[in-house]
Amino acid sequence: MQKNIIVKSEVRTYVKEIISQKIHKLENFMEFTLEASREVKKTSKYDSIREEMQEEIYQMQKQMASLKDLQRNLSKISDYPSERIQLGSIVFTNKARFYISISLGEFFFEGDRFYAISEESPMAKMMFGKQVGDSFTLNNISQVIEQVW
Repeated sequence: MQKNIIVKSEVRTYVKEIISQKIHKLENFMEFTLEASREVKKTSKYDSIREEMQEEIYQMQKQMASLKDLQRNLSKISDYPSERIQLGSIVFTNKARFYISISLGEFFFEGDRFYAISEESPMAKMMFGKQVGDSFTLNNISQVIEQVW
């Protein structure tokens, strides 16, 4: 936990880039899998392989839709500062760093470990409306809010 000054727009841009990279990798893998499925021989002997590949493609399409939703939802989040925790806030507690935005999980930004959490998560719900100096307890873990952007 290094840096004590965070530029919200930089964190948001970084998270957008993470999602874009995941989309790009998934697009490449889907293209590869589609091409491979076209090359499987059209005989009954290979039906199970083709079915497995189709299922894999279907699962990747679901992942892609989910990533596109994250991308869309992130674009709606404000970069405006606020003293009280809300959607779009970056929160430093005595235990962790949070970006209340989308459910992306752990990421590292400028040497700090952050957790991108959805506004629907229990953690975000506990923090909403709180400000620097307030504390909260979730799963028997108490945290004190040290900074909010």
